[in-house]
Amino acid sequence: MKATRRARRRTYHHGNLRAALVEAALGLVEREGVEALTLRGAARLAGVSPAAPYRHFADKRALLASVAEEGFRLLAAALRNTEGEGPRERFRARGAAYVGFATGHPAHFRVMFGRELADRERYPGLREAAKAAFDALVEGMSEAQQAGVVREGDPREIGLTAWCAMHGLSTLLLDGRLQAMYDHSIDELTTLVGWNLHRGLAPR
Repeated sequence: MKATRRARRRTYHHGNLRAALVEAALGLVEREGVEALTLRGAARLAGVSPAAPYRHFADKRALLASVAEEGFRLLAAALRNTEGEGPRERFRARGAAYVGFATGHPAHFRVMFGRELADRERYPGLREAAKAAFDALVEGMSEAQQAGVVREGDPREIGLTAWCAMHGLSTLLLDGRLQAMYDHSIDELTTLVGWNLHRGLAPR
């Protein structure tokens, strides 16, 4: 235990305390929920003194904002790195990437869209990261429109529709609301919702 603590303190001196606290916060959120997170608890899990987090975070919300910012950057990367044989396949792959991110990073996802960070004005980095993620979704919608896969219209408005559909599916899956109602895997449900979403947005 002492050796581990010494190693963690050396990590802090190398400038990685912030990342260690974000990782600790994610672990606490995943196990106990956002409400249970405290700076003291994150410090304990990271192996540093209770005062150490205040070198980087003014309060719990500031730590949550860093967790959310990291999550939005990961989401933007997931949306931009989708592959497919054609524009229709890439369109559906972006929806699957969104659900895949949510189910693969549930702690990030809950913090990103939790009520604790409803007001993002205090956190410019978070605001920019969230915008970048939505921009990645809109870029994919514009590509689908240009390829004739999605009907014409404001790509931001149509992107909002797609986002609401896949975000709703992700939330229902994380909350366990669908597993008892449908005898389908997550991939099968994602494909089903994605297919119907595309059908609704296809040119008429």
